[in-house]
Amino acid sequence: MQDRVISLDTWPRRAALAHFRHMAQPAFSVTVGVDITGLRERAVRHGATPWLAYHHAALEAANSVDGMRQSLIDEGRSVVEFDCIHASTTVLRDDGSFGFLTLPRDPSLASFAARARQHLPRVRAATGDLFAADAPGDVREATLVHMTTLPWFAFTAFTHARGQHDDRPKIAFGRFTVLGERLTMPVAVDVHHALCDGVHVGRFFERFQALLDGI
Repeated sequence: MQDRVISLDTWPRRAALAHFRHMAQPAFSVTVGVDITGLRERAVRHGATPWLAYHHAALEAANSVDGMRQSLIDEGRSVVEFDCIHASTTVLRDDGSFGFLTLPRDPSLASFAARARQHLPRVRAATGDLFAADAPGDVREATLVHMTTLPWFAFTAFTHARGQHDDRPKIAFGRFTVLGERLTMPVAVDVHHALCDGVHVGRFFERFQALLDGI
C-alpha cells in the first residue's frame, strides 16, 4: 500500500470535515481503563518492558484504524491517508526534563523493543533541545502518533497540548492500579473530530486490548 489522497466526493466523512475543520478546538479526548494483568511477564519473553509493550500495542492498534492514519492537508480542504503511522513518545531525562523518542512501527514487538532499547539511553542522557539525541531516520513528522506516559498518577481524564493545525492522534498512559486480582492502566486518546468519531476510538480500544492480551 501507499499513502493516498482521499477523494472527498465519495468520502462519507466529508460533512464532518466541513463542520469541524474551522473550529478553534476540533479535538476530543476519551479516557478508558485497560487490563494489563500479566503484561510484565508476557512482555519479557519478547525482550520488552511493560512500557515498550503497551507503546507497541497502542501503535499497532492505531495503525488498524483508518481515521488515525489520516491527516488534513491543503489547509484542511483535503485529507491524506498514510499507509503506515509511527510514534513519538516522551522520555524522562536524567536532568529531570524530558525529550522525544521516535518509535518507528514494527509489527514485531521483539524488533520494536530492540531498536528502542538502543536509542533510549542516549535520549535519557541528552540535554537542551527536546529532540536532542533522537534518531527518527526516514520517519516523517506528519505520520507520528504523539504518546506520553504519566506513571505518577492514575488519571480519569487528560487533555493534550495542541498547536495550530495539529491533527495528530495523541495517546497518554497513566499509573498502574490494582483492582482486586486485576491490574489496570488509564489510557487517554485524543483525536481530531474531522477525522475520527467515537466509533473509531472504540475500535482502537478494542484492538488495543486484544493486542495487550495477545502479547
